[in-house]
Amino acid sequence: MTDPTAPYHAHIYYDAAERPAAVALRKAFGEDPAILLVGPMIDHGVGPHPIAQYEVHFLKAHRDAVIAAITPTGLRALVHPLTDDDLADHTSLAEWIGEPVELDVTVLDPPGVNQGIPRFGKADF
Repeated sequence: MTDPTAPYHAHIYYDAAERPAAVALRKAFGEDPAILLVGPMIDHGVGPHPIAQYEVHFLKAHRDAVIAAITPTGLRALVHPLTDDDLADHTSLAEWIGEPVELDVTVLDPPGVNQGIPRFGKADF
């Protein structure tokens, strides 16, 4: 996946003690024109994500800058492309920042049916 316009997500994870850092990072992402969408903070598990998290959407061209913004916060994050294989996106194609979170991969779309692609850059995920 070398196309600089390929869609990417980052899931920023946090617990109660980390919430202020997550809020600050979310605000910074909201002011960054390279970020296409900053999702709502979800203070509970949802989908494959067992703990609180929010998403940011961006293009591959901005991947390194997004990772550089997350890393010094100490927050855990999953950075992954959006392809037609949701399982691979969240596993073999993904990069963890910090300690990985065990995802519930049983709820992910089967290869070829990734529901994330049509929703990329929109708030209805």
